[in-house]
Amino acid sequence: MLVAANLGMFAWELAAGALADRDTIVEAGALVRDRVLAGEWWRVVSAMFLHGGVGHVLGNMIVLYIVGMACEHALGGARTALVYFGSGTAGSLLSLATGPGPSLGASGAIFGVIAAVVVVLYRHQSRFYVRDKRIGFVLVVWAGWQIVTGLATPFIDNFAHLGGFGGGALTALFLSPRLLAATSPPLSPVRQSRLRV
Repeated sequence: MLVAANLGMFAWELAAGALADRDTIVEAGALVRDRVLAGEWWRVVSAMFLHGGVGHVLGNMIVLYIVGMACEHALGGARTALVYFGSGTAGSLLSLATGPGPSLGASGAIFGVIAAVVVVLYRHQSRFYVRDKRIGFVLVVWAGWQIVTGLATPFIDNFAHLGGFGGGALTALFLSPRLLAATSPPLSPVRQSRLRV
């Protein structure tokens, strides 16, 4: 549903001519500090569903689909949506605090979904196979690489990424994975195979 919402919004952007220039994307709902301080708080949410081009939206949706499936499998659909919105909001707020904008894209929220998966794998690592633990490590390395490469590109909002990652990690700390029952005994290796995220 999150992927569909992002793609639907991008289709609307194309139909409305929102990608014509800076002014049109701002009017479409991009994150701009002055506009938010003037009372347009809805931009904190709208910006996480807008994208600046085909490559931008496709890259983000591929990552969201992959890590979103893992997060949804571990936490459930509703809590994955909570992670997405919580992370996106945290990313938007840090972006507002560090720059005037405009800023847009789902990547802050996606970084949060990645962080949530890493937190689940780390907190419950005794329940997962070595291969599953490596997934968390790979995700952290990938996120770190995105931040490092983003530093070389002035058009990338790294603070939104950092805020989203922190927001997702914090949100996940308060969520119990649906895969694991807190009172259940350790599972046998045969049953553990069903817990791979």
